Amino acid sequence: MTRAMAPATPPTDPARLPAVFAEAFNTGDPAAVEALFEPGAAFVDRPGTVLTGDDRRAAVARFLALGLPIRIELRHCYTSGDLALLIGDYLIEGEGPDGGPIRSEGTATDVARRGADGRWRYAIDNPPGTDRLPEEGPQ
Repeated sequence: MTRAMAPATPPTDPARLPAVFAEAFNTGDPAAVEALFEPGAAFVDRPGTVLTGDDRRAAVARFLALGLPIRIELRHCYTSGDLALLIGDYLIEGEGPDGGPIRSEGTATDVARRGADGRWRYAIDNPPGTDRLPEEGPQ
């Protein structure tokens, strides 16, 4: 799955951001994925845990290291000025590096922002979406 590519080009249409992200993710190249985030972007790796900077980049790299493709189906894209709320279903599934099965799926709720260049990048990448914190009990 890993093939080096130039950093992904953020789209001018926020509804295209998840598809561009999936294309970049599926190369396995962290630089391709990184180009789709604002410099101060946040990544929610599990409910209640927000990562930024090098911690965010490391968390995304862990997903890439699985060597499995991601599929994303956008449900909704709501925009207001330079902000967009993206809601989409994702699936990462296959055989992991240790040979065991991996399945990670959910409905992400992400926030994107249009930059001065007119291109959209993730400000908040929240794969767990509306999942509850573990201590909150069943949904």
